[in-house]
Amino acid sequence: MTSKLALLFPGQGAQVVGMGKEMAVQYPAAAEVFKRADEALGFSLSEIIWNGPEDKLRLTYYTQPAILTTSIAFLEVLKAEGFTPAATAGHSLGEYSALVAAGAMKFEDAVRVVHARGKFMDEAVPAGLGAMSAVMGVDREQLAEICREVSKTHGPVELANVNSPGQVVISGKAEAVEEAGRVLKENKGKVTPLVVSGPFHSTLMQPAADKLADVLQTIEIQDAAVPVIANVTAQPVQSAAEIRDALTRQVSSSVLWEDSVLTMRNDLGIGTFVEVGPGKVLTGLLKRIDKTAKGLLINSPDTYAATVAALKGELAEC
Repeated sequence: MTSKLALLFPGQGAQVVGMGKEMAVQYPAAAEVFKRADEALGFSLSEIIWNGPEDKLRLTYYTQPAILTTSIAFLEVLKAEGFTPAATAGHSLGEYSALVAAGAMKFEDAVRVVHARGKFMDEAVPAGLGAMSAVMGVDREQLAEICREVSKTHGPVELANVNSPGQVVISGKAEAVEEAGRVLKENKGKVTPLVVSGPFHSTLMQPAADKLADVLQTIEIQDAAVPVIANVTAQPVQSAAEIRDALTRQVSSSVLWEDSVLTMRNDLGIGTFVEVGPGKVLTGLLKRIDKTAKGLLINSPDTYAATVAALKGELAEC
């Protein structure tokens, strides 16, 4: 028996020079998406994606539209197979891909918005004043309490990404993140500073959220055809008003990814998750969140073929 299907879309950090090029060579539908991105932005994003250099692709205002474009290129190829998702979700930036997949946002609008979003996030906090660290092995509630205590004396440090059981990213003022890391190590936590350009998903990003809200008012957003699980609430959003609010708040709020996956599993009855886009981070997190869920990948022509075969196999068993 086939299980309900959800599409997952990766966020920043999944980028690699050359991503999507093989798919574009083999599938005209994928190549067309890269062309549409170049036309929408008024410069050759595809040149940066496919030829780099890497340090240019890593710039937030290029990374964000690059990952969105690559994800939607893979999605357009998958669409031809006729599989209908019961829900979509994306990690941070990936939420825009999820909204495009759900028919709530036009691709051209999305790629322009995330290009601006990347600039706003870069400009929100002067370089070096913010930081992020990955934390392993500390309970979420304990971690939140430590962050609250440190924030009282060192400035804001908050939960940025709740990725899976025992894996959370903290974000905030650099000295506060450093102090929280020191306390966490005393509590047997493993702390890894991340190489990022700013304290994403913290209240320090509020200037970016304010600018983004203005940009989101300039584009058309439709009601989503299927539920999109919002990062900020881990609950479905479908109306245009809900979507605008969720996207605005997301920049300066926690990404509740673990909770989002559990909502899809427990409330929506999703059994099969397909990660559409570069990398395989979300598939790895899925295994940590729920070992019984089925995770598939589309990040290359080979994984595309394997995933389509697996999905058709499920249908054949009905």
